[in-house]
Amino acid sequence: MARMPLLAVASTALLLVLFVSAPPCRAASGGGPPAVLLPASKDDATQQYVTMFRQRTPQAPVKAVLDLAGATLWVDCEAGYVSSSYARVPCGSKACRLAKSNACATSCDGAPSPACLNDTCGGFPENTVTHVSTSGNIITDVLSLPTTFRPAPGPLATAPAFLFTCGATFLLEGLAAGATGMVSLSRARFALPTQLAATFRFSRKFALCLPPAAAAGVVVFGDAPYVFQPGVDLSKSLIYTPLLINPVSTAGVSTKGDKSTEYFVGLTGIKVNGRAVPLNTTLLSISKKGVGGTKLSTVSPYTVLETSIHKAVIDAFAAETSMIPRAPAVAPFKLCYDGSKVGSTRVGPAVPTVELVFQSEAASWVVFGANSMVATKGGALCLGVVDGGATPETSVVIGGHMMEDNLLEFDLEGSRLGFSSSLLFRQTTCNNFRLG
Repeated sequence: MARMPLLAVASTALLLVLFVSAPPCRAASGGGPPAVLLPASKDDATQQYVTMFRQRTPQAPVKAVLDLAGATLWVDCEAGYVSSSYARVPCGSKACRLAKSNACATSCDGAPSPACLNDTCGGFPENTVTHVSTSGNIITDVLSLPTTFRPAPGPLATAPAFLFTCGATFLLEGLAAGATGMVSLSRARFALPTQLAATFRFSRKFALCLPPAAAAGVVVFGDAPYVFQPGVDLSKSLIYTPLLINPVSTAGVSTKGDKSTEYFVGLTGIKVNGRAVPLNTTLLSISKKGVGGTKLSTVSPYTVLETSIHKAVIDAFAAETSMIPRAPAVAPFKLCYDGSKVGSTRVGPAVPTVELVFQSEAASWVVFGANSMVATKGGALCLGVVDGGATPETSVVIGGHMMEDNLLEFDLEGSRLGFSSSLLFRQTTCNNFRLG
């Protein structure tokens, strides 16, 4: 039997703590909770961010990968899905129409189960890590999420009929060990942000705080204050930039006219050490065909740049760090340094800042060494940007490493992204978030 890596075991245990002692409870009849949340941790083997929640009757903990894309939550219904409370979403029903589904299951002859139901709305769950899609039933079941996060686990808020899609066991290939699905945080109608807001009647927004390995992070849905120990409140101090709509779907399965439900932002420039990097700025705009632009992705471990942008950023960073001894490149990175020769600061390795400029100079996301540099096993420190090729679908993909220990608020009602820059600068981390 294969042994799970120690860090993966620690990561899973970190997530389970919220579920072994928190009693389930339904939202109060006078109104739902102001916020619910998902714990987050990083799987060191895959660099994916995973969470756990309770689902089904009797309730069971489910481990899944966090994803800023996708149409719905999907889980494997073929293996080990046992519940007395699941229900099909009928073909032609309002929920099926809102899910924009043109598929209908009509030919399953086996014993009824979540994966085998007739007259059931069909969806297309996608593993966005491997870019593999399949078909699956859209059904509902009980879903419960915590309402507090540190100093102790608290009560769970329960959605009695949460809509999701059944995936197949083979779709799990490439996901973190133990994960049985993916949690969609996208703009889609039945992704978690919109569906939870409708269920519990709070604001259609969520805050994402991704942790590095062996630490805890959180996804907060609704109207919670952004408070961190020791005494750091970021609720009123985020910088905002508009969220943009890509007119063409970026999903693995879509129909003509569908828009992307991923999160795009209007990157207008990049600076290294305060100096503008010369770029072909037309690549930063989204074309009518949906090509170009900048999006955020939790399943991309590192930031991915179109080839000419990648070269320009690498050249600019190398020019600003000519005094630091270089090391041989370590795949997938091109620019690496002797880690023993790089100083340390509160915000990570002592290297020049990288600024992502949105719309105006006042809306710059300043990236410090903790989020720009990646430590490798050989002792090299590498600039954590990857060459995405000369003709990528999206010119800039801001990956997970660049988001770690930064608070990001996705305000779907205001169609804007709020960001804090590094929490390390404020002497705190995602691990120190408090709610309840």
